[in-house]
Amino acid sequence: MSLRSLRRVGALATAVAVLSLPLTGVASAAPATVDPGGACSLPVLSRLCPPKTVVLDGDRLALTRLALLFGDRTTKASLADLLKQADVAVKDGPWTVADKERVPPSGDKHDYLSLAPYWWPSKPKTPDNPMGCPYVQKDGLLNPETTAVPDKAERLKAFSAIYQLSLAWYYTGKPEYAKRAELDLRTWFLDAATKMNPNLNFAQGIPCKNDGRGIGIIEFSYTFTQVLDAAAILGTGAPGWSKGDESGFKGWSSDFLTWLRTSQYGKDEAAAQNNHGTFMDMLTASTALYTGQTAVAKNIVEQAKTVRIDHQIAADGSQPEEVARTRTYHYSTFNLVALTRLAQLGRHVGVDLWGYTNPQGGSIFKAVDFLLPAATGGVANWHYPDLNFTQYAALDSVHAAADAGDRQARAALPSVPRPPSGDLYPVRPAAEQLDDISTTG
Repeated sequence: MSLRSLRRVGALATAVAVLSLPLTGVASAAPATVDPGGACSLPVLSRLCPPKTVVLDGDRLALTRLALLFGDRTTKASLADLLKQADVAVKDGPWTVADKERVPPSGDKHDYLSLAPYWWPSKPKTPDNPMGCPYVQKDGLLNPETTAVPDKAERLKAFSAIYQLSLAWYYTGKPEYAKRAELDLRTWFLDAATKMNPNLNFAQGIPCKNDGRGIGIIEFSYTFTQVLDAAAILGTGAPGWSKGDESGFKGWSSDFLTWLRTSQYGKDEAAAQNNHGTFMDMLTASTALYTGQTAVAKNIVEQAKTVRIDHQIAADGSQPEEVARTRTYHYSTFNLVALTRLAQLGRHVGVDLWGYTNPQGGSIFKAVDFLLPAATGGVANWHYPDLNFTQYAALDSVHAAADAGDRQARAALPSVPRPPSGDLYPVRPAAEQLDDISTTG
């Protein structure tokens, strides 16, 4: 169901004063866009109120839940695909950084640890040189040795599960989804024995070279913003999610934001001119908004006009920083994930990134439109090298642009292939990287 159609449903619902309709397997509630007198803080009414999300549009989530009540086929099909993932996630985990064998340089297993994915030993491994030092970079080629450190893979599983389960609870009302999301969230962030320290000091280190890099921050960038939205969703009355849990997670997030903005690694990543810088903006702005630092979030999004869009998008919509890589289509869609999510966040703080055009004539709309021939027609219409072209990778950004008013994107949308796991955008309307992000660096 399109955003325009959802709004029509919302208007109809208001007219007929639908407040609660008992439907098997689907939570029921009409959307409420205001909270007079703090009514949304009351347990009985909190489920009727849109979640205060940072990237997702809470009002739209409420309208989508209403569309399910009205039996919209597209929304129901998308929810069915989401629930397939949630039904797996409800049995998996929980995950923790504290269960790894390799100890970070700090000596504390509560510190997150990962290795640079595209760096390889250049010498044979011998007793005198057991690591095969020095390491050399092979852009786009994953060193399988990096998977021996589990934090990166388990972080992706944990954060994805938290997001999927929270959305599944929001739409169905089934408590088992919420309780599992809460367990996963507490295990990773809150419980003393298992929680992660709020820093990324040892992310994407290069053996024989350094312990960590600012580049490693990207491993958290959009998946952590999904956790922020998940926590906001759980805050609408999920069984078992207490005020103490909410306060604890906001405290962790605030400490993490301080590290992001004051550490040298954070400063290095913010200075990056390619997708790393865009994702850093999205991460810091989202975390600032979640922790109540709205002015900080607004300033980051406003600066993205000149710092990101001016530099990153050419007049024809190409992204010079990303087409210089070995996986050009992947990285073009990847940067658009950050840009479109940042634009969605901008609406929460009164900044219009969608409507901004840089001095060359480039814009987020143009960057999406540049991908449309390949997104609809395949690799023959992509005139740059790519080690692993995945046509459907652009789907969510095309969805987001269509929602924001891009007519070319809206017309092309039916011709973009859907991922094997289905099109989840109707029930979690924000861009994700739909090809394999585990190798992104």
